[in-house]
Amino acid sequence: MRAVVQRVTHARLSVGEELVSVIGQGLAVYLGISPQDTAGSAAAMAKKLAALRIFSDEAGKMNRSVQDVGGEVLLISQFTLYGDCTHGNRPSFTAAARPETAAPLYEETAKRLAALGVPVKTGVFGADMHIEQGNDGPVTIVYEC
Repeated sequence: MRAVVQRVTHARLSVGEELVSVIGQGLAVYLGISPQDTAGSAAAMAKKLAALRIFSDEAGKMNRSVQDVGGEVLLISQFTLYGDCTHGNRPSFTAAARPETAAPLYEETAKRLAALGVPVKTGVFGADMHIEQGNDGPVTIVYEC
C-alpha cells in the first residue's frame, strides 16, 4: 500500500453534484493498493495513519497524532499512486491492484482506522471524485507499507 497523507484544516469530497464526505481538521489520505497487498497491509496502514505524529504540540513540534488532536480522516482511493511513467508520457497502471482486489482492502483500511477510534470518512471507490481541501502547513507525507 502506498499513501499520500496530507494534514488538512478541512476537506470535502463530491461525486458529480453530490457531496459525499466532509471532515474538519485531520488527514486527507490518498491510498493506492498493489496486487501484493493483504489484510495485514490494511491493518499496518491503519495503525500508522492513526499514530502518525504530524500535528503540532504547544511547542510547535510535530508531536501529536490525528487521534491526539481529535481529528478525522478522509480516506480516498487512488490507483494512480501506482502509475509508472518511466517509459513514454502515458502512465502505466499495471502495478495497481485490480478493483476486485483493491476495493475490499480499501474498505478494510477504513474499517481498521475506525476500530482504532479514528473518525473516518470515505470517497466512492472507482468514482471520478472532486476533492477540496485546506492544506495545513503544508504537511505532506508519503508512506508505503
